[in-house]
Amino acid sequence: MRVKDTLNIGKTKFPMRGRLPETEAQREKLWEDNKVYEQRQKLNQGKPTFILHDGPPYANGNIHIGHAMNKISKDFIVRYKSMAGFRAPYVPGWDTHGLPIEHQLTKMGYDRKKMSTTEFRDLCRKFALEQVDKQRTDFKRLGVSGEWDNPYLTLAKEFEAQQIKVFGAFAKKGLLYQAKKPVYWSWSSESALAEAEVEYHDVVAKTAYFCEQVIDGKGRLDNDTYLVGWTTTPWTIPASEAVAVNPKIIYAVVKPANDDRKFVIADELVAKCAEKFGWDEYEVVDRLSGQDMDRMTSKHPYNDKEMLVVNGDHVTLEAGTGLVHTAPGYGDDDYQVGKKYGLPIFAPMNDQGVLTAENGPEFDGVFYQDADDISLDLLKKHHALLKQEPLEHSYPFDWRTKKPIVFRATDQWFVSIDKMRDEILNAVDEVKYYPGWGKVRLHNMLKDRGDWVISRQRVWGVPLPIFYAEDGTPIMTEETINHVSDLFREYGSNVWFERDAKDLLPEGFTSEHSPHGQFKKETDIMDVWFDSGSSHQGVLAERDYLTYPCDMYLEGSDQYRGWFNSSLICSVVLSGHAPYKSIVSQGFTLDKDGKKMSKSIGNVIDPNKVVKQMGAEIIRLWVMSADTSADVRVSMDTFKQISDAYRKLRNTFRFLLANTADFDANDDTVSYEKLESVDQYMVVKLNRFLKEMRDLFDEYDFMTAYKKLINFVNNDLSAFYMNVAKDVLYVEAKDSHARRSMQTVFYDILVTLVKLLTPILPHTTEEVWEYMDEPEQFVQLTEIPEPRTYANEEELLNKWDDFMEIRSHVLKALEEARDAKLIGKSLEAQADLYLTDSQKTLLDSMNADAGLLFGVSALHVHDADQAPADAEKFNDNVAVKVSVAAGETCQRCRMVKEDVGEDAVYPMLCARCAKLVRENFPETVATGLEK
Repeated sequence: MRVKDTLNIGKTKFPMRGRLPETEAQREKLWEDNKVYEQRQKLNQGKPTFILHDGPPYANGNIHIGHAMNKISKDFIVRYKSMAGFRAPYVPGWDTHGLPIEHQLTKMGYDRKKMSTTEFRDLCRKFALEQVDKQRTDFKRLGVSGEWDNPYLTLAKEFEAQQIKVFGAFAKKGLLYQAKKPVYWSWSSESALAEAEVEYHDVVAKTAYFCEQVIDGKGRLDNDTYLVGWTTTPWTIPASEAVAVNPKIIYAVVKPANDDRKFVIADELVAKCAEKFGWDEYEVVDRLSGQDMDRMTSKHPYNDKEMLVVNGDHVTLEAGTGLVHTAPGYGDDDYQVGKKYGLPIFAPMNDQGVLTAENGPEFDGVFYQDADDISLDLLKKHHALLKQEPLEHSYPFDWRTKKPIVFRATDQWFVSIDKMRDEILNAVDEVKYYPGWGKVRLHNMLKDRGDWVISRQRVWGVPLPIFYAEDGTPIMTEETINHVSDLFREYGSNVWFERDAKDLLPEGFTSEHSPHGQFKKETDIMDVWFDSGSSHQGVLAERDYLTYPCDMYLEGSDQYRGWFNSSLICSVVLSGHAPYKSIVSQGFTLDKDGKKMSKSIGNVIDPNKVVKQMGAEIIRLWVMSADTSADVRVSMDTFKQISDAYRKLRNTFRFLLANTADFDANDDTVSYEKLESVDQYMVVKLNRFLKEMRDLFDEYDFMTAYKKLINFVNNDLSAFYMNVAKDVLYVEAKDSHARRSMQTVFYDILVTLVKLLTPILPHTTEEVWEYMDEPEQFVQLTEIPEPRTYANEEELLNKWDDFMEIRSHVLKALEEARDAKLIGKSLEAQADLYLTDSQKTLLDSMNADAGLLFGVSALHVHDADQAPADAEKFNDNVAVKVSVAAGETCQRCRMVKEDVGEDAVYPMLCARCAKLVRENFPETVATGLEK
């Protein structure tokens, strides 16, 4: 028999390499074949409910790394809740209407203007469903568990029917109105946009300082006086109807030495403007307030039009001249002041951003951006241009087409936010936010939000269920709304485009006695934010096993102005409360340089590529490690680093499996009271770790949980417990109390870690589970253990914390001895400790070989005052001296002992090992051992 045959070397077939790209997909098929998700739902029947309502990603193209981060984060929470005492079904969903799908079909060569609306909508539907299938495959491959065969789609009949009823709630409360007012208009999409569909980019504008001659100065200003306006959009000057001044600002009448005209400028800005205009010498000949100027008139700089001077609080001194060119058809502030003064709401532009002849013959058929130069040339021609200069500023863009937009007055349907703002803001206070600043952000978004434009001039979406009487009166009664909802539930929203208005109305409306005459139907569709904002009805209220309000919405931080926002508004109108009890918001994924990921730049990361190279578990562990509450930088190097952490976890599982391979939890478990002291210590540490992890999971703080996990594995397990365990596990007799005591704790650690990490790394934990002797087929069908407490744990922890402090000094001294080439491995060392009486008493009370816990072959303890000058001294009266251990290396335990060779039968063993071999392998007494 060889020496190694007398050791209890742990063995397991659990592979060191996971081959994740191959094995994960096989495991996912196994889960699907065995309906593991469905089994979990059955197990959880009757338990308290936790519902995370999925925010619908847009059905267009493969997923990106931001999608992966979002869905995996949700999966962490749902899986954790499912294994922690909750019924937590998860229904994934998709946003399937909207402009991007129309754009994709246009790129594919389809011209919607050359086919019927229903034909084009059928193509949109087919495309959307193809994208859903593509993304569903991607999400499932990330190990995300849910009702993939029964997701929610905003194009589904039952969803559309519920959406119509939500619209009806707005109509019933008188919150809908039609008006011609400026909205975000996307000429590239040929549609109005909501605030949530707008993003901002820096652009360089051609700003103009220009003047308008006073016609009626109300006795205060002469006709040789000119009002100096300022604009960043010269193309809007043809639509100018007024000049706005602030009633509280003081204005100066300035006479330059080199001009026979006088100019009105805000008094505070005179010096700054004079420098711009090249007025080396000038005189302020009068001052007056904006209030004094109210309802004066001036002449348009180049059109035959009289302008009104109006008062507006929106006028500031931050830029320009303190006088603002006002075109009520091209801006909200302008519109508001225009309504107040009864000005025309004039926006002579077509849907494609092309100006019409109403601007003047020079502008007819000109794209608005090209009209800047025409307008500037006309200002020069009429001697009205005082200064033209570039200005870099932030400007709104269509977030889908990435083209600039305009503010343009068009006939649209709006939701009045003002009428219910207080109720909405009160609902904000009902919700818990992660992170906490989300409450302020959502509150501010809603506090300052303007009315919601909900109409869109497109075809792929849910139509506005509005009828018009012969005189143009809109009809949207409870009866008509419910009837349309019922039609949509039966036929889908295509029926709106397939039938005439009279065939969409309930019985009685179209009789010859109807007072409404010939009916028409609205052709605009609803804003897609109204689609997703209604999902709490289309999903939560529609499916009786879900709950409304739900427990959580989790999405990117942009959704404070998007889905969080529109959902809250719709829910408050319908039910008077928020649709969610909590909001978790996440940042965006950035590249390694901190730039936003973009396909056009080429800095995106395809999750499918990472899965094929490294496995989905690497992405999942990365999500756990990231601070998702803020923007997250990520690169392929990030995943390589996470792979190292994954390997450490995998090897930890392997070590625990190998060293419990001969342990039967039913027969070999040692009760806590009979565990060795070091094993009790680790049980207490394990349960405190478990409690901290569960507390962090309950707060959705997975990044801190990741740090706790790595610290526990690297320090508590690898650097300490598993390190000191080797001597007991390998060297002691197989059934010895010391070994079974340690194996009891090893198995406890293994079971706890496997269950605790199943929400994070389900592929890996299920693989580990197959090598464990547990009754359940799948670890996903178990419960995460509850932390346990013990009567003696405070005393035990205090004792071991004091010991670990001494140990840290010994380890430091050993490290320095290694650096000095005095020793190689720590088992080559002898440690002399110089301790106080209380520290010596502590060592005596450990009920363990302290030398093994320190990792040295020989340990000698002395009084503190005996420490020699060359001992390393520490600030808690501990001194340590490391030297080379005397004796020979035992071929069995690898410790250096002076009694090696004393046993004639086993000359290569120390006395301890010789005794163990003699007792446990008596057949070797006659034959001896081979190396």
